[in-house]
Amino acid sequence: MQHIDIPVLTKPKLEDKVKIPQFKSNNRNNPELKTTRGKRPEWLKVQAPGGDSFANIKKMMRSKSLHTVCEEARCPNIGECWGSGTATFMILGDTCTRACSFCAIKTGRPGTLNWQEPNDVARSVKEMQLKHAVVTSVNRDELKDQGSTLWAKTIERIKEENPTTTVEVLIPDFKGDMECLKRVTDAKPDVLNHNIETVPRLYRIVRPQARYQRSLDLLEEAKRLGMRTKTGIMVGIGETDEEVYELMKDLVKIKVNVFTIGQYLQPSVKHSPVDRFVHPDTFKKYKEVGEEMGIEYVESGPLVRSSYHAERHV
Repeated sequence: MQHIDIPVLTKPKLEDKVKIPQFKSNNRNNPELKTTRGKRPEWLKVQAPGGDSFANIKKMMRSKSLHTVCEEARCPNIGECWGSGTATFMILGDTCTRACSFCAIKTGRPGTLNWQEPNDVARSVKEMQLKHAVVTSVNRDELKDQGSTLWAKTIERIKEENPTTTVEVLIPDFKGDMECLKRVTDAKPDVLNHNIETVPRLYRIVRPQARYQRSLDLLEEAKRLGMRTKTGIMVGIGETDEEVYELMKDLVKIKVNVFTIGQYLQPSVKHSPVDRFVHPDTFKKYKEVGEEMGIEYVESGPLVRSSYHAERHV
């Protein structure tokens, strides 16, 4: 694999010393939810990961120095997914240049890009015999191309090594650079996912370096470029049901195909607190309303994450 040096515009503004802001719960009826440890309802309890398949995938990931969002984001479904032989690969390293208050992935100055990564991911997909591969990444705001060149090479290598495997990409917003987006779509992934994460009102505290309209514009442009589009949010971080329904209307306007909704779970006491535990019946209602509005497929449930049942979204 040829090594290509991507020019750096500026040094990352975020250093390892960046602190995620502390927040207090705004749910006055549930003051005990300022931290979620030991307070989860029954429907959010999952079995600890284990088994041969889980161990084999973990061993393979470590042998190739690959990262998965399953581990880095502490996904509650890691046991189920790895146990069934599926995983979501995370490229561009394990350090993000942003400091979102909900995210468990570490923030700081990223290392150099690994141009062997596309080969390693493609071969791992082949070893796992995946019919559907999901790839995501950290934000690399310090790079001129936002990491999109390596993104494209990863998609291309997966398809070269695995011609019958469908590929879903969960991309960052590339700071709104549509040339970076086109670089990714030109590699022809089967599904293009970009998570909106939360309602517009909460962006300032949940995603301070992102913009709601920027994410909508990215999804709309991806649709214009011929992509099957997908996005997702977490609930229980301070939004209201009415705001969720208003957000759905925005997604219908830009013709998003797939929408995922899951319960926010606080990674640590340093992150935004859980404001409410949304009942499974409410998640069923979200699905009904979203599909009635015109969203083709709504995956909604307490433990739903972007990659959960992703093979169904193609």
